[in-house]
Amino acid sequence: MRVDTAHSVTDTRNRPIRDLRISVTDRCNFRCTYCMPREVFGPGYAFVSRDQLLTLEEIARITKVFAMAGMRKVRITGGEPMIRRNLEHLIAMIAAIDGVEDISMTTNGSMLSAGRARELKRAGLKRLTVSLDALDDETFKRINDVDYPPSRVLDGIENARAAGFVGIKVNAVVRRNFNEHAVLPLVEQFRHTDCIVRFIEFMDVGETNGWNLEDVIPARELVRQIQARYPMEPVSPNYQGEVAKRWRYRDGAGEIGFITSVTESFCGGCSRARLSAVGQVYTCLFGTEGHDLRAPLRSGASDAQLLRQLTQVWQGRTDRYSELRSQYSQAVQGRPKVEMSHIGG
Repeated sequence: MRVDTAHSVTDTRNRPIRDLRISVTDRCNFRCTYCMPREVFGPGYAFVSRDQLLTLEEIARITKVFAMAGMRKVRITGGEPMIRRNLEHLIAMIAAIDGVEDISMTTNGSMLSAGRARELKRAGLKRLTVSLDALDDETFKRINDVDYPPSRVLDGIENARAAGFVGIKVNAVVRRNFNEHAVLPLVEQFRHTDCIVRFIEFMDVGETNGWNLEDVIPARELVRQIQARYPMEPVSPNYQGEVAKRWRYRDGAGEIGFITSVTESFCGGCSRARLSAVGQVYTCLFGTEGHDLRAPLRSGASDAQLLRQLTQVWQGRTDRYSELRSQYSQAVQGRPKVEMSHIGG
């Protein structure tokens, strides 16, 4: 059964399913302060047990159902996705699904050895995004909280480039009084390369990262800061619903991006669904409740039955959290938002 793109499933605001972000694990080898702070995700934290995790075959099957509903782009996330064993096998299975046009992955880069980068490319991974929030040792180690140096992340990026990945995105979450001094060094590191650094406003995902609106640096501030050193001009989106606002340097030194989900929401064009490592579908990054596909899948549901369930979920979707941040926060008080490590970024 296949749903043609012209008749793909849409929600209450006429937004289709075009992108699926798959968290393959809730575990990570970093303890970044804005995602998995050590005081919460410490030695006693109960991560998902292996029997609760979707198997690679189950992930691929659910992905096929999403493709039947009109999804065309897959992003592999975590936790840290490269922790998941046999990840390349999953990527190969997804690459073989009718309708999937693009597979990308977000990683912290710590496991991007030359060999792994080649294996990922060979399996069918097309694009990579690497998280790197600062280039100086002190700041980056304070953020990842595992004493990991930025130089090794840069090594991973170079390994990926050598394996044939082009246009690698480098994501940096910027937090006031924490790492805003890292912005210009990151700009300078990736100018005149084919890598695209993207600055992300500090977001209120989950309940554990100590988010405060005063810590958010609006992207427009960063644009002014960078413009003063390197003149830029805006660029049209690559496609409708693109997350990052694109800019390019006037001197031809490349491209840069800004993700503005706090100060300039993009809910109206959001076509992204998220699948957690335990088979819960979330229709918003800031969601409080998922919709279980693991139970019906393991109870013998057919693809058509899973598609019907997914269709009902998406057709009832009303999410616009970033547009209604303050009102929404009051409405869901006492219902914790799902953590970033469970559904990826």
